[in-house]
Amino acid sequence: MLAARRAFAFERGGRVFWAAAERRDSISDVLNTMRGWLEYLGPVTAGWLAERLQFPLEDVNAALASLEREGQVFQGRYRTGTGGEIEWCNRRILARIHRMTLGHLRREIAPVTAAQFHEFLGRWQHAADGTQLHGSDGVLSVIRQLQGFEIPASAWVSQVLTKRIANYRTDLLDDLCLSGEVVWARLSPHPSLSGGERRVRPSRIAPISFFLREDFDWLNLESSTADCSNLSDPSRAALEVLTKRGACFFTDLVRATACSAAEIEDALWELTACGLVTADGFENVRALMDPRRRRTEVAGSVRRPRHAAGRWALVNHTANSDPADRVRRFAEQLLLRWGVVFRDMLARESISPPWRELLPVLRRMEAQGEIRGGRFVSGFTGEQFARLEAIDLLRAVRRHPAGAVMVSPADPLNLTGIILPGARVSKTAVIRSVALNAGAAG
Repeated sequence: MLAARRAFAFERGGRVFWAAAERRDSISDVLNTMRGWLEYLGPVTAGWLAERLQFPLEDVNAALASLEREGQVFQGRYRTGTGGEIEWCNRRILARIHRMTLGHLRREIAPVTAAQFHEFLGRWQHAADGTQLHGSDGVLSVIRQLQGFEIPASAWVSQVLTKRIANYRTDLLDDLCLSGEVVWARLSPHPSLSGGERRVRPSRIAPISFFLREDFDWLNLESSTADCSNLSDPSRAALEVLTKRGACFFTDLVRATACSAAEIEDALWELTACGLVTADGFENVRALMDPRRRRTEVAGSVRRPRHAAGRWALVNHTANSDPADRVRRFAEQLLLRWGVVFRDMLARESISPPWRELLPVLRRMEAQGEIRGGRFVSGFTGEQFARLEAIDLLRAVRRHPAGAVMVSPADPLNLTGIILPGARVSKTAVIRSVALNAGAAG
């Protein structure tokens, strides 16, 4: 039989306490007493402990500070109704409370259907009727949201920006580029630059991305030295000039390479398609890909398209940021772009880190209260995470649906076969058709 435990009574501060007999020698030790009580209590204040146990407040504060240095307790403001007073909690109890809180938050959100989620995305990205943005600030906001997402060069304005900006004007984007706030370039590596025999075929469907200049370091993918053997001779010549001299105007490239203007036009378009060059303005690309500006033979001379005044420069594909920081920044970018992020949403992301690297970062952001985890969209497996403001919009879409959002195949919201049912539709489907028609008409 187990022997009955013996207890004794003692007095402190005019109050009677009971304790196990084997703890007779430690009942006056404030540190051990605080450690024992906090192993079973939730968040409490130092004042409550001092009053409850009749220890001097300064001794309680000293003991709690010692336990904090040991990593046994944490201080913070965990409950409402305490008047902002600092509370203390054992780390294991705090972790349990945190897990239970996250579980409760995840369960309280009702998921939407895939169709409702697509409607949400239309509002989130300002592509739905009545949600469009305005002016240069609106263009900058759209670019900030879509930066790092590659879209065919000829579709950026006609099928993406005009869908999201009310009364869009060409000069809105050009001014942002010429001011240096916004940059364009292809960010994903072209297959021809990694060896092999594949030739570069410049076309209007060459993918490029717009991004803020200040964000290029973490959006940029580091690549080894490009294999330029598949480039044309004028392209290699222009590349050599830009490498030696830095940014150059179009006429400088023609003079320095001893190539014709027509050859340099083709070379710049080829280098653009490979992601090796960019320019001060988007008008430079518009001039190269607009069929109405094609050169024609007139009396033995070549009339070339109108070119913008901006300079051409190399894109430096070297790592300038910490890899862990890049994953964190990209997780934030995906949340800004989609509002809700899960594995399937990476299907059209050409430069995103893999989901296995993003998932731990997203979990930490949830634990820190920056985002919410839960089941936001039904029909998809794996963990899902959402920005706090996206949850309110999801609820609004569920309560007051407005119908489907119609987008072009090149639009980021072309998610047929990914989110919506049906076979995938290539983002270049319509553009290829337009290009063929233009060629036939010529």
